[in-house]
Amino acid sequence: ILFFYQSKPHILVNFSRRFPLSQILEQEDKGEASLMPIKKHYSLAGVISVDGTNLREGDIAVSSRSQKNCFARSCLWTKSVDGKVYIAYSVSHAYNVENIKKGMKLIEHDTCVRFVPRTHQRDYLDIQCWSYLGARGGRQTISLQTPECTGSGVTVHELMHALGFVHEQSRADRDKYVTIMWSNIWNDRLRNFEKFKTNNLDTPYDYSSIMHFGKYAFSEDGEPTIVPKRNWNVKIGQRFGPSDLDIMKINRMYKCNA
Repeated sequence: ILFFYQSKPHILVNFSRRFPLSQILEQEDKGEASLMPIKKHYSLAGVISVDGTNLREGDIAVSSRSQKNCFARSCLWTKSVDGKVYIAYSVSHAYNVENIKKGMKLIEHDTCVRFVPRTHQRDYLDIQCWSYLGARGGRQTISLQTPECTGSGVTVHELMHALGFVHEQSRADRDKYVTIMWSNIWNDRLRNFEKFKTNNLDTPYDYSSIMHFGKYAFSEDGEPTIVPKRNWNVKIGQRFGPSDLDIMKINRMYKCNA
């Protein structure tokens, strides 16, 4: 899902409330798996600052400058003449490199995206549980905080942000498929549940997407924040790997022949 919105500068104010890690990290389908422990937490209108980085929706890094985060195809990574999309990366040895590589392979399988260790490339991912949206040029950080955010499924989630995808429940047609329980959401995270004008790449709404929040994401009182409309028992918020539709969307966005 491509993001089509113009970001604005955010003024940050001190927000002192701290949340236990158990409330932030997903367990099964309880919340958004890719959030990191909040070390330094400032918030205003749905944007938090963690150690100096502004995050929207918990794990999408945004610039303080006024700019398009991901507009049309301008945020896509460059496709090579051989039909592959090579994305260079560097990763700290402090991380579980094997889990990160497993996440990369889950995306590489059946797509034209290939992750390669950085040698001299100008544009690359600096893997450090958040990501900028789409290709930004130069060094681009993906933060996978240890140990909570280095599982292969969470890696896939953040890599898909880097590829240009936003959260599934942010898509423009989401109200046909889920009900957002606004009264159950932390007040400072209400904007995490906004919907946007999106290009859905002619794919149906995907409850099983690795980009979907869980039913209890950012719950203030332990009650559901997202309720599937057609079947309460539908699982949402999985972090095991990309769904079939996730793979389809990557292939359509990058015009893969896979």
